[in-house]
Amino acid sequence: MPFISGENILVIDMEVLEEYDVKQMLKRYDIRIPDSIIVTDIPEKLNFPFPVVLKVSDKKILHKSDVGGVIINIKNMDELKEKFILMKKRFPESKFLIESMVKPGVEIIIGSSNDKTFGQTIMLGIGGIFVELYRDVSFRLIPINESDAVSMIDDLKGKKLFDGFRNYRINKEDVVELLLKVSRLVDDLKNVDQLDLNPIIFNENGYWVVDAKLILK
Repeated sequence: MPFISGENILVIDMEVLEEYDVKQMLKRYDIRIPDSIIVTDIPEKLNFPFPVVLKVSDKKILHKSDVGGVIINIKNMDELKEKFILMKKRFPESKFLIESMVKPGVEIIIGSSNDKTFGQTIMLGIGGIFVELYRDVSFRLIPINESDAVSMIDDLKGKKLFDGFRNYRINKEDVVELLLKVSRLVDDLKNVDQLDLNPIIFNENGYWVVDAKLILK
């Protein structure tokens, strides 16, 4: 599979990176991520504005929302403190990620996996939560070039979103650039088993990788 799905699983002989660390890696490749901070206790203040999202940060938990490990749209510091106490009771041994909440928009997914037959692949799909339902995805072998990235977009049934459809639009140039950056990151690492950037939200202000998972061999 080119992206991580299903139940939380125990990964044998693999290294699962925490979401914060994955996103910091993305940032080094000039890939946009929300402002964030990793904490073990309630912070005194934040250096970015509300609303924010509170997430459990634990290598053992691949799918945070499935276990109640995500609280969205926290509007102020008092509410953050209240939700943090609840989350701490639920996951007493874990760290926590607080990050800016991205304004809704159009969602895509970009992933990578190591295929036993073909080697390292990259995947582009329309979707967020709908990616597994509609299976509107395109694949190429890594590394890719600009022509490959453009053709991946053209493969998608939902490609109209890249030109504008009923006030929804995904910036095609940004997606091409993003695919090339992810391809370069995976090629540089050499040991990626699974990479899952889902969702990547596009709105009128640009794009942001909202959730990121990475498993290394």
